[in-house]
This record gives sequence, C-alpha cells and structure tokens, in this order.
Amino acid sequence: MMKPGLKSDTQTVISMFLKHHLELAGAKGVVVGMSGGLDSSVVAKLAVDALGPEKVLGVLMPEKSTPDGAMEDAREMAQEWGIEVLEYDIRPMVESFSQVLETEDRGSQGNIKSRCRMMILYDLARERSLLVLGTSNKSELLTGYFTKWGDGAADLCPIGDLYKTQVRRLAGRIGVPEKVIEKPPSGDLWEGQTDEEELRIDYETLDRILMGIELGMTDVDIIKSAEAPPGQVRHVRMLVAKSVHKRRLGLIPKLGARTVGQDWRESSIHH
Repeated sequence: MMKPGLKSDTQTVISMFLKHHLELAGAKGVVVGMSGGLDSSVVAKLAVDALGPEKVLGVLMPEKSTPDGAMEDAREMAQEWGIEVLEYDIRPMVESFSQVLETEDRGSQGNIKSRCRMMILYDLARERSLLVLGTSNKSELLTGYFTKWGDGAADLCPIGDLYKTQVRRLAGRIGVPEKVIEKPPSGDLWEGQTDEEELRIDYETLDRILMGIELGMTDVDIIKSAEAPPGQVRHVRMLVAKSVHKRRLGLIPKLGARTVGQDWRESSIHH
C-alpha cells in the first residue's frame, strides 16, 4: 500500500531552514502558540532543537472550550524543554468579537478564536523581534483545514511539507510525549470537535490519497495504490480544489516531491 514515509534527514532540513530564515530576517527568535496538541508540540520541539530554548517563546491561549489538561500538557513540555511561556485567556477577546459581529455560529466562533490567537502572536513577535511559527501540516494546508489569517498565518511553517501521519512519526523521533502523540487530532474550537469528523475521513486514508494527488496519479491509480474508496478520492480532490484561495502561506522547507507555495501546481488536482 502506498503511504507517506519519513525521510531520515527531515529534522536536519527543518533545522537548517529555521536557522537560515532567522538569520536572514535578523530576528532574535521565534514564537509559537502551544495548544498541548501534536502539531504545535512538534513545532516547538523542532525550534528548541534547532535554535536553543532561549530563542523560543511559547504562548498558551486558552478559552472556554479548551479541554481539561491541554494547557497543563503544554506547560509540562515547555518546562521540560526550557521554553519561556506566556499565557493569555482569550475569552474576553472572543466574546467581544462575537458581540460586535452578532454571531453565535460555531464555525464563525472557531475562526474568531483562531484569529484572536494569531493577533496575540504577531503582537508579541513585533514587540520582541521574533518570527511567528505556523503549526499547520501538509494535510491541513491541502484540504483547506485551517483558518485563513488565523492558524494559517505565519512567517515560517516548519511542518508544512509533512502530512499529518508523517508529523506523528516525527513526534516520536524527536521526543514529544506519547500521551500527546496519541491525542485525537482537534483544533479545540468547540467541545468535542475532532479533525477527522469535520474532514469526514481519517488521516491515514487522507494522507495516502493526498500523496497520490501530489505525485500526479489518476483517480484509478490512487484507488488501487492507496486502497481508498472512489468516493473518498473524489471527496479529497474536492477539498483540495475548493481551498486553492487559502494557500497563500509562509515559507515552507522543501521535504516532499511537490511543496505548497513552491512547486505545488493547483491545476494538478483536476484529473
């Protein structure tokens, strides 16, 4: 069965990428929002390993739908890795925006939360001369599963060329705690929310299909090589096609055959 693998030099490439662009920008370090989830934890650890903990600022931004234990997990990792941590309760910001916009829609609320967090990160980055690290992975970027100008906004996207299943393997390799790796993927935008339920496909299958699209395979070949049902292949192609406008993102280190923002051609999704 075809599925994304993880190259042995992945961490080295990302480390070189971070060092190069930090020096190029003349920045003093990086800032990353830490949710206690897999992606942000991997990004934080990669930054610590590449730049040293003194150049990494972790920011915790809980609100009412933040799961019990998520912030504690983030604090534990930050302490273990030597990262300075700031914490902001974003509930007043979210409530103010929601009142002004007169919305209680769950999707709108999720976008508001995501954009509030990014405003805090960019304000801290300006104040301290830092670069903002994004935590989106390739699976999210290609399906549009992120908030534009929210969690999709960043100066550098260290894991943007790694599918979710690759990020999970990298997490084990670099020392992210097992309990974090095993968490059900979620943006924690509302109670009980999970990525796979919203995407209507599990990440293992999604990543196999996306890899087939990345390699320019036809639907027939993807169905056979990725062992994916025809309906799911069509569903994933639709997600990729509908989210073209969202893929205007920060610089991404080159790790895969075709990379978002570099040589990923949107026309290749139509077969």
